[in-house]
Amino acid sequence: MVEVGDKAPDFCLPMAGGKDFCLKERKKDWLVLYFYPKDNTSGCTREALDFTAHLPEFHKLDAEVVGISRDSPASHEKFAAKHDLGVTLLSDPEHKVTEAYGAWALKKMYGKESYGVVRSTFLIDPEGKIAYIWRSVKVNGHADAVKKRLEQLQEREG
Repeated sequence: MVEVGDKAPDFCLPMAGGKDFCLKERKKDWLVLYFYPKDNTSGCTREALDFTAHLPEFHKLDAEVVGISRDSPASHEKFAAKHDLGVTLLSDPEHKVTEAYGAWALKKMYGKESYGVVRSTFLIDPEGKIAYIWRSVKVNGHADAVKKRLEQLQEREG
């Protein structure tokens, strides 16, 4: 499991349109990397909409927002079109990247245990290090909290 200060695990994952997104080739200085369980579910839709609503502010802070789930690139494409999402969505069907970041764990729901995605967000700095981590995220107000933390971290650097 990665911790603050660790080098972010490198990856290349497919996104809608057949292209790959590779961490080392990211376009912005900062990266908001969030892991979510499933396209078109209530919490995941709300989270994607909230991050999309804050995108102009993230872009002003030179940050890119990327979501990862096990859904296929085709599912992501439909999800993004249906909800007019602006965030980049990546497909991790074998949950290798999700595991590398510690966002894959045993969960209990309705008395049953199964492995799945633990909603988590990682703020990666321009040097490729983990600057901040949110684990077991509650969706309401989360995108705003991430933006505020990014502003604080940049103020300290500045």
